[in-house]
Amino acid sequence: MFETFSYITLQQYWWIIVSLLAALFVFLMFVQGGQTLLYTLGKTEDQRTVLVNLLGRKWELTFTTLVTFGGAFFASFPLFYSTSFGGAYWVWTLILLAFVVQAVSYEYRTKKDNFLGQKTYEALLFVNGLLGTILVGTAVATFFTGSQFSVNKLNLTVLTGDQMPIISVWKGSAYGLEAALNVLNLSLGLAVFFLSRVLAILYFINRISDSEIILRSRKHLLYNAIPFVVFFLVFVISIMLSDGFAVNPIDNNVFMEPYKYLHNLLAMPLVAILFVVGVLLVLGGIILPLVKFEKFQSTGIWLAGIGTVLTVFMLLLLAGFNNTAFYPSEYDLQSSLTIQNSSSSLYTLTVMSYVSLLVPFVLAYIWYVWKSIDNKKIDIAELKSESHVY
Repeated sequence: MFETFSYITLQQYWWIIVSLLAALFVFLMFVQGGQTLLYTLGKTEDQRTVLVNLLGRKWELTFTTLVTFGGAFFASFPLFYSTSFGGAYWVWTLILLAFVVQAVSYEYRTKKDNFLGQKTYEALLFVNGLLGTILVGTAVATFFTGSQFSVNKLNLTVLTGDQMPIISVWKGSAYGLEAALNVLNLSLGLAVFFLSRVLAILYFINRISDSEIILRSRKHLLYNAIPFVVFFLVFVISIMLSDGFAVNPIDNNVFMEPYKYLHNLLAMPLVAILFVVGVLLVLGGIILPLVKFEKFQSTGIWLAGIGTVLTVFMLLLLAGFNNTAFYPSEYDLQSSLTIQNSSSSLYTLTVMSYVSLLVPFVLAYIWYVWKSIDNKKIDIAELKSESHVY
């Protein structure tokens, strides 16, 4: 089947898969957002234990999705992987370190003879929630604002002594951390941070049987929703009104096009419609629990969750489709990466496409596990009867 697809069709197919995995990962980062709310919503030790264990049942899904996303990106667009992970390594190292700290914290938080103390691991969970969300959002923002690197594939033919040929070279000494100094990048990072907290609050409302936590959650839902909307609008409006990194389809020359991402939105009506639907679903998921709390308290996470996936998915399609450089270089425009010049070979993409047919089965399994774990609301009485508590 996939052998009949053209090279560009396979490249677009894999950009869709990578974008979908990224969107699912952003949704699952509600675990990170919840970790920053432990002391905000949990005023007693028992309440914090309920929050940690509810999140602890889902943190592995977030980590697994991140690894799957990274693996898919590496296999389908290896030049992006080597350029970004090899150049902006301080950003990716901090992200990886934050997730390693998360895994350790869940495992050792309530271990006997824990010499670091329970609060130490709860503080590390907060660090993971803060750094993980902001840095991921900042890194994704560079898909629209650009990074400082150059690419020269001819370096593959140049061997100097025992050194390996280097295709991509990062400019500057910050190695990716400079992205956090860009206001537009930081606005998306903060939008992801507050979105993860909003989704976590909606998930707590859906799954926790504790009236005090529910009341605090309702109050803090508004406190986090307002800055999320503000930072998100700042980012979206800014990229729609700014110049974008366009690619001439004839000679593959990269140039700056005014209102490029707005043009992309208008040129792809389905993407535009789904983007608007996604935003409305997120807003609906936030508003309904506030307006008629009792009736709609369990629906917010699903509306906002589906909306998050759709919105992020469509944003990434805007970054890669319609002759656009998805990983642009501010330093050297012609080094910018597109889905055409950074992908794997036709053979590799074809073989991988057959493997991708297993994705629906994996998603079905995740959904089954999710429903099995969340078969009833959680409270401290239930946790005290369990043999394993985070």
